[in-house]
Amino acid sequence: MAVLFRDFIYMDAEMERASRGDILVEGDRIAAIGPGPGELAEEIETVQGKGRTLLIPGLVNGHTHAAMVLLRGLGEELPLKRWLEERIWPVEAGLVPEHIYWGTRGAIMEMVSTGTTCFSDMYFEMDEVAKAATETGVRCCICRGLTGDDPVKVREGVELFRRWNGKGNIRVQLGPHAPYTVSLGALKEIVGSAADLGSGVHFHFLEAEWEEAFIRDRFGLSPLAYLEEAGLLETRGTVLAHCVWFPEGEVPELAGTSVTVAHNPTSNMKLGSGHAPLQSFLETGVPVSLGTDGAASNNRLDIWGEMRLCALIHKGISKDPTAIAARDIFRMATLSGASAACFEKLGLIREGWQADLVMVDLDRPHYIGWDPDNLIGFLVYAGSSSDILGTMAAGRWLFRDGEFPGQDRGEVMGEISRCRDDLLGRALRR
Repeated sequence: MAVLFRDFIYMDAEMERASRGDILVEGDRIAAIGPGPGELAEEIETVQGKGRTLLIPGLVNGHTHAAMVLLRGLGEELPLKRWLEERIWPVEAGLVPEHIYWGTRGAIMEMVSTGTTCFSDMYFEMDEVAKAATETGVRCCICRGLTGDDPVKVREGVELFRRWNGKGNIRVQLGPHAPYTVSLGALKEIVGSAADLGSGVHFHFLEAEWEEAFIRDRFGLSPLAYLEEAGLLETRGTVLAHCVWFPEGEVPELAGTSVTVAHNPTSNMKLGSGHAPLQSFLETGVPVSLGTDGAASNNRLDIWGEMRLCALIHKGISKDPTAIAARDIFRMATLSGASAACFEKLGLIREGWQADLVMVDLDRPHYIGWDPDNLIGFLVYAGSSSDILGTMAAGRWLFRDGEFPGQDRGEVMGEISRCRDDLLGRALRR
């Protein structure tokens, strides 16, 4: 079935100003853009924008742990190390596949209602994540979180790639967890496997202040030298999550490498980890995506909310209102995130590109005064995910007028509650 968006405003991060026209979606692609585009299919849904409704590319959550919605609210107001060791890891020890499946289903419901059509996910039992994403129609780049030196876990990541990469809307990366949970030798093995597969690598790096000293003391290397030694600077599609404490003097050396930084401002603030040198990354040409991290360290999976917070934090820190332009933030949440998640022709509104689109109601008081030149600023600073009327991925409605086509909201929420109770019960019984 085709969808014609009639008389819509549309905007992406690479457009100089917003435009007005019609957009035709056929299958999973944007077929035509313009006034009255193309010949219309016999079966077509026409959506009237009346010049008061906006289309933007689907948002991308560049780093999360979707099923951690089951752990939301645990370990509140603890620093990262205590949060992990005292609250999260003991509970995670009881996770079983159905927990991951239903937790991911709940996360997907939350994300699509806030405009996210694609997410990069690192966790356990990733077949369940892929299954949940496939059933609901959302895009997902998955990686099995790998810790320790067990070669079996490396094989699990490789086998996951072979099972799922390129199957429908699924992409796969290898996912060594962090320098403090994976030895350098194991990391090199994982990076080598990624190179053999043509896979990217998703890696937590310098999230907390103590991690830089840990790397220097344990390995005798600076952070940049550590990445170089591991082969991560040359591996196609390396994603470094957080990089809060990446030395600013080494930032220019990241430019021109394969690295994308996944910035998670809310999680970093909530855990008291600090703030990443985002301005330095962007000014030197390091690609940056935007993520929420898991719901246990953020509490929300709302990328739109991350956009506003990200812009304000870095302006406040730098005492510079010109720091981090709204357009840069919007690009992080769309095109840059899509590229880091290994999806092509995703993140812009262009003919032939993927039909991942979010429909936004501009007929609201806080949009009074928008024009084609200032609309991105209105989106980042005044708008919110509550303005969303519909979310589409690959030409399929995932969220529309407050409902989730093809999903039973009550069933999903009931199963999430059941799985959370079961998981916490398991933790108490140990």
